[in-house]
Amino acid sequence: MRSGLVSFLRLVAGTLRDLAPIIIIIGFFQIVVLQQPFPNLGSIVVGLVFVMLGLALFIRGLEMALFPLGESLAGALARKGSLFWLMVFSFGLGFGTTVAEPALIAIADEAARTMAGAGAIADEPAILSSYALKLRYTVALSVGVAIMVGVLRILKGWPIQWLIIGGYVLAVMLTAVAPQQIIGIAYDSGGVTTSTITVPLVTALGIGLATVIRGRSPLVDGFGLIAFASLMPIIFVLIFGILV
Repeated sequence: MRSGLVSFLRLVAGTLRDLAPIIIIIGFFQIVVLQQPFPNLGSIVVGLVFVMLGLALFIRGLEMALFPLGESLAGALARKGSLFWLMVFSFGLGFGTTVAEPALIAIADEAARTMAGAGAIADEPAILSSYALKLRYTVALSVGVAIMVGVLRILKGWPIQWLIIGGYVLAVMLTAVAPQQIIGIAYDSGGVTTSTITVPLVTALGIGLATVIRGRSPLVDGFGLIAFASLMPIIFVLIFGILV
């Protein structure tokens, strides 16, 4: 019990160290540049304490649950020898963790309103909701496919650089023919898909697979799934813009 408390306090101290640069920068500009006191200083201090504790608990949760769970599931599926179920799990993991991502929901809703403001779609609640939902599911579908491609790369030992280069070449080609209104949304969608749940689970999946598959290196082959999860939404949303 005591050792666990000491370990957690060290984790909190490490979180404070990580947050120190942004705290110093904000304090410098508020006090030195703007020369103004902090509004609601008490609330800010309490909020910073909550942030430190939350980050510490989140990191400990990753270490205790998500990383071991992802690695064990990947290892069990690989040892089972079923490519079908491994692909289903990979797709479900990517799709499920992305479709409910708050940042993606916000981007999709804002994109729908912006499209309506530009006259690209009708400014009606039902149409706005439908457009945002279609955009969300397009991005979630793309992440599911991306994780499948990444897992297949690990299984087959394909070089990651050629897949990434080919993907961005395709994205640039689609950018040339896609509507101007969707291009920025497409490129931003690649950044909002890698959430706090997706990243650790997907990373653990890749490392777990590379660990149990003979001839694969966790360091060389285990990483890279997140790159696919960031690239594939760009391609899918550009296609979505061309078709829809």
